[in-house]
Amino acid sequence: MRFFQIVCLSLALTLGNAGKLLHAQNGNNYFLHTVSKGQSLYSIANMYHVTVDDIVRLNPGSDKQIRAGEALKIPQTSNASSAENGRFHTIQAGETLYQLTVKYNVSAQAICDANPGLSASNFRIGQVISIPTGSPESPVSKPKETHPTATPATSQKDWKEMHKVERKETIFSICQEYNITQEDLLALNPELKNGKLRKGMFLFIPYPKNSQSHKSETPATTPTPSNEELFNQNKIAQKNFKSIQAAVLLPFTSTNNDEQSRMVEYYEGFLIAVDSLKRQGVSVNLYTYNTEGSSNTLSNILNKPEMKNMDIIFGPAHTSQVGTLAEFAKRNKIRLVVPFAPKVDQVFNNPMIYQINTPQSYFYSEVYDHFLRKFKQTNVIFVDVANGDKEKQGFINGLKDELKDNHIKFKQIQLGADMAPGKVIAAMDTLRENIFIPTSGRSSALTKILPQLSNVLRSHPHFNMHLFGYPEWQTYTQEHLASFYELDTYFYSSFYTNNLFPEAVRFTQSFRRWYSKDMANTFPKYGMLGFDTGYFFLKGLSQQGNKLEENLNRVNVTPIQTGFKFERVNNWGGFINQKVFFVHLTKNYELIKLDFE
Repeated sequence: MRFFQIVCLSLALTLGNAGKLLHAQNGNNYFLHTVSKGQSLYSIANMYHVTVDDIVRLNPGSDKQIRAGEALKIPQTSNASSAENGRFHTIQAGETLYQLTVKYNVSAQAICDANPGLSASNFRIGQVISIPTGSPESPVSKPKETHPTATPATSQKDWKEMHKVERKETIFSICQEYNITQEDLLALNPELKNGKLRKGMFLFIPYPKNSQSHKSETPATTPTPSNEELFNQNKIAQKNFKSIQAAVLLPFTSTNNDEQSRMVEYYEGFLIAVDSLKRQGVSVNLYTYNTEGSSNTLSNILNKPEMKNMDIIFGPAHTSQVGTLAEFAKRNKIRLVVPFAPKVDQVFNNPMIYQINTPQSYFYSEVYDHFLRKFKQTNVIFVDVANGDKEKQGFINGLKDELKDNHIKFKQIQLGADMAPGKVIAAMDTLRENIFIPTSGRSSALTKILPQLSNVLRSHPHFNMHLFGYPEWQTYTQEHLASFYELDTYFYSSFYTNNLFPEAVRFTQSFRRWYSKDMANTFPKYGMLGFDTGYFFLKGLSQQGNKLEENLNRVNVTPIQTGFKFERVNNWGGFINQKVFFVHLTKNYELIKLDFE
């Protein structure tokens, strides 16, 4: 799927007499947010301190579907204005960091501190940033008397108005409507050169060539600081850690025996990572605490004086405790790695959080992207099981929408316990690749589907058939491995290890030697998860120091099971792991891990 970076700014509202524009973000009504890949209404509402209903009221129909590149109006509510982040601002054409310091009477340092993901390279139109509440005056936040007063971009601009693209509009028709040339339109909207018009996107409309009344006649007599200069002035100094202070906070004793076993195994793998790094010369002071799954116990741990001096914390296990620990980490500027929870709302407003377990909307979006890249020319066939088991319906519905958006046809059939080779063959295109996707990922569904697909393939060996499925399939290999190979199967996952992989062999041997036992047969394997997360972050801190966030792609490690691709969710929030890969069990009995990066 191709995602186009859509330039979205605050929509100009025409009031009373034509030509007099009032910008939404100036009037405290709303600003524009460009939907990114994987975002949902729920995640967008969380990052802006509003409700899903607030967004739907301004964007009718958005509760049905939103797409990457679409512009959404976000209310600049009292909740957002009174929040710690202050208010939100969508960067407009020609705006600079200096102009924002004048407009909002805050220092450049305050804006940089509130938006750790912002830099001179990504300070561009359409980006939403957090504007903190009043900050102390600085030479940048308020111009000296020798400087002319900077005119904010909202009153001095090189564009006349914004145009929302409607269905069937073209670049040519828009230019005719506004009596402008295509060259002028493309100059203000450079993304159109490599993309295409899409319904709902917003375009800058330039002034006609014969209209110059908008231009300011007051020349600037003194140069103002550039974005590069201001960001360079506010960069934090490089700091390396002589000894990394790390804490693990997990419920090592629990009324749930399975949970207790998983937490202990995670920690056992984590200790092997610390030992491996120690032998490489990395010094780690490790503090381990048993939260007992209790909020009171967690609070008592956080009151210990040494906790404020941590460089990084791993935990907690329970979603209900993430809020307390996240607030502590943010207040004390400590990195917080959340290894298990799939729902971490705090990541959208807390720059210290790393969420390992990818939220479903981001996870599925990555899978769809990879699927289209790999199987765009394939005949897609969805397979229902006759018992009505469709627990993957959410994934299937999203994939169908992506196929429709990319004009890829698909079919759907239902298979029961009785053999129905005619039904399978009728759905196929016998002249090209066919990929079958069950609407259930359970082993019971495979028991009904696999024999029927295998029977067709054996009767027609020239048919080009594949099976595509789900992460949990890697735990079914004892029951279905032969069929997986025969049907040339793919499944997606963010956790996977090949037991023959040298690093996996070495780790498994070390684990058995250290603890005189094997890891539990779970998905994922918690011992490997503990090793991978501990090794990645502790190694990263030893290599990059306090510049880890700027250099995540330079952390040179080879994970055993867990893929890492951290993306910051917005300019003021934390990081979500968005790594997804496909595993391919080929007809030649090979096992290939497909990495799309």
